[in-house]
Amino acid sequence: MSLTETDIAAQEALKARLGKGARFDAPNAPAEDLLLARRGTAFFARKLMELSDEALFEPSAITGLTRAHILARVCYEARYQALALEALDKGETLEIPEELPSLELAATLPARALRSLFQHSEVHLNVCWRDLSEEKWDAEITLVDGTKTTPRALPMMRAKGIWQGALDLGCGARMADLPPSLRH
Repeated sequence: MSLTETDIAAQEALKARLGKGARFDAPNAPAEDLLLARRGTAFFARKLMELSDEALFEPSAITGLTRAHILARVCYEARYQALALEALDKGETLEIPEELPSLELAATLPARALRSLFQHSEVHLNVCWRDLSEEKWDAEITLVDGTKTTPRALPMMRAKGIWQGALDLGCGARMADLPPSLRH
């Protein structure tokens, strides 16, 4: 997606109004994929907020898993991407833990803690995307599962995961709610 001179001027004016503390995606960031991921996060958050605390511990659309399991999975996916991006930004390689945190254990957290985990993981990942410099979007990174990729692939991975997570909650999200490019 290329920007027109008018778009660039509008962005520069916005940056000037917001000041130095505001964060913006790098010009070469995958804008459409980031948009899909951010819209998916907003949709997931809306479906999550429709659930009572008690409903978080009810069965999800995935047999054998509660909605708390789905929420924990979505949070961990964001957290792992953010950690990989932070390691890249520091010029380090992500240390892959011998054992990943347990979804089973996370799914037993109180509802308030699970909701906070979602908010924190979403903000953490978004900050990492916004802080990523132009030259690092195409650098090689290793994800927590050992997969090698580039940061450019992460927003689409997140988009797919978060929109699927909304379906997996089993609380009213429909395939028709997904953007056409993500429907199976």
